[in-house]
Amino acid sequence: MSELFRKYIGSKRESPPWKDVRFRCAFHNTVYDVLKARGFRETDSELDWDLFWCDKEWIHEVFDHIHLQPHQRVNHFRNHYELTRKDLLVKNIKRAQRQAVRDGQQEEAQGFAECSPTTFVLPMEYSMFVEEFKRAQASGAIWIMKPVGKSQGKGIFLFDKLSQVSGWRQCPKWLRREDGDRKGAPDKDGKEDEERKEAEPYVVQRYVSDPLLIGGRKFDLRLYVLVTSYAPLCVYMYRSGFARFSHTRFSMNSEDLSNAMVHLTNVAVQKNCEHYDEKRGGKWDLHRLKLYLVAREGREKVEELFRAIQDVVLYSLLSVQKVMIQDKHCFELYGYDVMISSDLRPWLLEVNASPSLTANTAPDYDMKFALLDDTLTVLDFERYLSGSETQLGGFDLLYKNGSRVGPSENANYKSFLGCENNRLDQLQQLARAYGAEEENRRRQQAACPPGAIAAVPRSQAPLGANRRDRGGAGAVGAAGGSAGGAGATATANSGGSGRR
Repeated sequence: MSELFRKYIGSKRESPPWKDVRFRCAFHNTVYDVLKARGFRETDSELDWDLFWCDKEWIHEVFDHIHLQPHQRVNHFRNHYELTRKDLLVKNIKRAQRQAVRDGQQEEAQGFAECSPTTFVLPMEYSMFVEEFKRAQASGAIWIMKPVGKSQGKGIFLFDKLSQVSGWRQCPKWLRREDGDRKGAPDKDGKEDEERKEAEPYVVQRYVSDPLLIGGRKFDLRLYVLVTSYAPLCVYMYRSGFARFSHTRFSMNSEDLSNAMVHLTNVAVQKNCEHYDEKRGGKWDLHRLKLYLVAREGREKVEELFRAIQDVVLYSLLSVQKVMIQDKHCFELYGYDVMISSDLRPWLLEVNASPSLTANTAPDYDMKFALLDDTLTVLDFERYLSGSETQLGGFDLLYKNGSRVGPSENANYKSFLGCENNRLDQLQQLARAYGAEEENRRRQQAACPPGAIAAVPRSQAPLGANRRDRGGAGAVGAAGGSAGGAGATATANSGGSGRR
């Protein structure tokens, strides 16, 4: 992307803007490659940078103890875990649902309720879980246990009998907590019980036992969502993503419940399968998946499905909007894991604060490189943009200023998710439009008598000037105003072919 804006806009400026952007990066993977490719300058300074792509530990340990300048950005919100920890996600969605019921917003309450399968946090909600387990037992329900603090499929298991989880529940750590002992309370000698510190909550969730299958195999979706602000909430969703497949035919037979290769699609699990395809990495491009589903299920059903996936994303973000600590220095690129059941309903499995950006195949690298490049385009460190764009590369604006953004009601498609990613064509047309605007502004300024330059309309002022008034590049994502203007027009016109 960056070379297009440089060609049409940046090359006309006295000081090339990309040479002034300094970065730190805690990772040496695709993220680092993109930052270098854009011409940003790496620095090892503790605080003298424009962007720090940090790990979560830095946010928890350092962020609250430093002062950042208005233009500096980091890639996590302070309490991102309200959305990305499995137990807190469940808690926040349930709370938002109860609040919507109290406010008489039944449609909103239904939206929150349909985000994920029936879920309980253990040990706190163990009694409620047992009641629900007994009610659902007649229908042969299967349940899945997930540890809150682990990833890549670690510690997950399925069960269909309460005795299977009751035996696990006899762990002394659980008994202490349920008997009312305070976590970390001192013993008789005044020493803190270290074993109690290790107690880890789990979530137990009704297993989606009828997933949509392709070739007899289970899959889930990895989707990417960029949040640039929580107050007001501003959300972009990436058109591309991928489906992650298991390499073993799906089965709900009791003897297969313990087979992770059947039920877990995590690459960390599947790469150990003897049938693992290293060339494709067990992944399928989202656009190709959508075309396949349209051919198999029909366009109308698939459009409703992808619209419903976007609903799940929005409801999850709305559930944490009021508890998330807003900070103009923060943005976050989330990895959403979504399962599709056989009746074409989406179910949110979890949200990742640090989705894997290390590629395992060449197409995977290209997709993630483009994703990160477009993320930096949205953040607009070089100040190329007007702030009114509805599409930037592969990102489509999904929600802004309290309202949803997307195709018109009369469009024959309901979601840009999974459409052809026409990022290069769109960015080229956008850069040309802004370049022409920049050249027109220069000509008008040159033609104006001295002292009359100030009369040039604000819409023809240097690109990014309005954002400087609002605090620099950090205001791009959260800026107010409707999605109109010249920038949005160029965006909409360029997106047509890729959205059909």
